[in-house]
Amino acid sequence: MQLEFFDVPSPCVGICQLNDKGQCLGCFRTRVERQTWTNINSDEKQKVIKRCIQRKKRFENKVITKVKIEEESKVVQPSLLDPPVKKTLDTSTDFDFDDFEL
Repeated sequence: MQLEFFDVPSPCVGICQLNDKGQCLGCFRTRVERQTWTNINSDEKQKVIKRCIQRKKRFENKVITKVKIEEESKVVQPSLLDPPVKKTLDTSTDFDFDDFEL
């Protein structure tokens, strides 16, 4: 245990809206953590802040993953105003016709 000269400040950032799990969208504290903040000691406050950081990282990873999935699933239909795309034939030699006879 370390001596604390200053009280741990509240992680509140002023965005007091709840997500579907009941966590604040600004600081990611639960309802109980917000209500008991003034009554808990510095060690518990630091633990709450660490949990909030973990929750924030999980939330950001979830959002990034969702955005990537949405971007990958978008099908872009070409516009009639786009210049035509010239298709080239595959001329690679995947087939062996050396022994072919007529």
